[in-house]
Amino acid sequence: MMLKDKVVIVSGIGPGLGFETAKLCAQEGAKVAISSRTPAFLEKAAAEITALGGEVIWQRSDFSKNEDCLALAKTVIEKWGRIDALVNNGARTAPFVAFEDADLMEWRETAFVNLYGSLQMAQAVVPQMKKQGKGYIVNVSSMAHKKPLPNQGAYAATKGGLEAATKHMALELGKYGIHVNTARMGWMDGPPVTGYLSTIAKDKGVDLKVIQAPIVQNIALGTMPDDADCAKGVVFLCTDWAAAVSGAALDINGGEFMP
Repeated sequence: MMLKDKVVIVSGIGPGLGFETAKLCAQEGAKVAISSRTPAFLEKAAAEITALGGEVIWQRSDFSKNEDCLALAKTVIEKWGRIDALVNNGARTAPFVAFEDADLMEWRETAFVNLYGSLQMAQAVVPQMKKQGKGYIVNVSSMAHKKPLPNQGAYAATKGGLEAATKHMALELGKYGIHVNTARMGWMDGPPVTGYLSTIAKDKGVDLKVIQAPIVQNIALGTMPDDADCAKGVVFLCTDWAAAVSGAALDINGGEFMP
């Protein structure tokens, strides 16, 4: 097991990548803490992970609020006495609007989650990781800022900012044995992306497969990777297999985007 006896926080968990990451961490031997703003989903996710033999706790948390981030870290330390890895998975994708029509206050709201929320959660775990002399922080990003899509400026800009911050964190925290990396995701076959593409298909009055086809055509492996397979790349960055990796961005997209 790659994470035996380790403690991992997955913040901003959702029904796609976040849940699959938390589940895989537990299957690899970690004690897992999960958080989001939706208690009903957290309870369901925790029950599924427990049924698979995992050890998990959950706590409602809005990581755009610093006090929630500090409270989550405190709960985990009180429960298990350490924090070995943090996966910042939370994301706000809205608003989907052209830049010239954008309300930049909404861009700020997106930044409070995608950028500042991740940074606040990282700050909350750093003291414990310093005390341990080791830790892994994985900031989940998107190829949206490398391969822009129309009307996704707020999401892309904030994820791009998070990647820049990740490099500075890696540079400054490395002396404490803390690794900080980016998992840069592409299209993922799972509930969030399927829901997004289904909306587009409905608006255009076409079948979902018509929308998916040109996306898959641009992926080198010939298929859209699913959330569970993408989670493997994220979990790798939480383990000692990534002991020599920090300040890096791992592209997880089946070969659609090759920087």
